[in-house]
Amino acid sequence: MDPELEAFIPFLPHMDMNDPVTSRKDFAERAAAAPAPDTSNMEVEDRTVSADPDVAVRVYRPHRARGAVVWLHGGGGVFGDLDTEHPWAARIADLSGAVVISVGYRLAPEHRFPAALDDAYAVLTWTAEHADELGTDPARIAVGGHSAGANLAAAVALRARDQQGPAIRFQLLNQPGLDDRQETWSARNFTDTPWFNRDKLAAAWRHYLGSQPATPYATPARATDLSGLPSAYIATAEFCPNRDEGIAYALGLMQAGVSVELHQWPGTFHGSQAILSADVSQRQNLELGAALRRALAE
Repeated sequence: MDPELEAFIPFLPHMDMNDPVTSRKDFAERAAAAPAPDTSNMEVEDRTVSADPDVAVRVYRPHRARGAVVWLHGGGGVFGDLDTEHPWAARIADLSGAVVISVGYRLAPEHRFPAALDDAYAVLTWTAEHADELGTDPARIAVGGHSAGANLAAAVALRARDQQGPAIRFQLLNQPGLDDRQETWSARNFTDTPWFNRDKLAAAWRHYLGSQPATPYATPARATDLSGLPSAYIATAEFCPNRDEGIAYALGLMQAGVSVELHQWPGTFHGSQAILSADVSQRQNLELGAALRRALAE
C-alpha cells in the first residue's frame, strides 16, 4: 500500500451498501462539508435534458473549450448525485479543458437497470444535438466516469455503436466495475480491501440488477464483440476488486482492434485518489485530465 494512502485508512468512513438510503445521506453530508472547488475559470450551469423522465445535468464550460465529455459519477449505482460529484466534475473540466456534462442519473435499487443507462444515453444524444449551444464540436464527444459511472460509460459506448447513435471519440474508464460474475482473482480475493471489497461489490450488483438477467449493456464484460468501439483510457487500482475485470476489458478491446491506454496504479485502492494530498492521487488525477485533453484535441 502506498504509505501516504495507508495513513488515511483508519479514518475512512464506513459505507453500508445494504442500506442505500443511509449511505446516500452520509455520502451527501461528507461531500457538502468538503471545500468548494475553484470554478472561476469556467461557467457552471444546471440544465434539464428532456427525456422520459427528464434528466438533470450540470454543465461545466471552461473558457475556449472545444470537446465535451458526458461524465458519470461513481457510487455503486446506489449513491451520488450532481452535488456530490461537483468537485470531481469541476476538476475534470479544469484538467482537461473539456466541457463536462455531469449526469444526475437515476439510482438503484429504486431504479434498476436500464434506468441509469437510459438517462446516460439520453444525455449523450442531447450533448450531440446541442453542440452549437454548448460551444463544442460534435465530432469531439467522450464518455467517462468512475467505478459504476465507468460501467455506464462503457455501456453507453456499446449502445451507441449498436444503435448507430451519436459518434463517441473516446471512453475514459476509471476503476470500472464491468462484470457482475465476480469470478476474477481480484473480485474473489479482495474481501477486506479499504473502502470497497467483494461484499460491497456484490451488494452493488444486487441493487443494480435485481432479479434481471445480466446483459452486455448492464455488464459490459459480457460483451462478445468489442470491435468498432471508441479508443479508451482505462485506469485500475492495485487493491480494488474491480482491478482484473478492468484489465481484462482493456485486453479485450485491444484484441478487437481498439486503441487502449491502460494504467494500473500500484499501491492504490478503489477511490483512493480522493485523498488529494497523496502524490499518487495527484498523478492519477492529472493523468485523467491529460488523457481526455489528448483524445479531444485536434
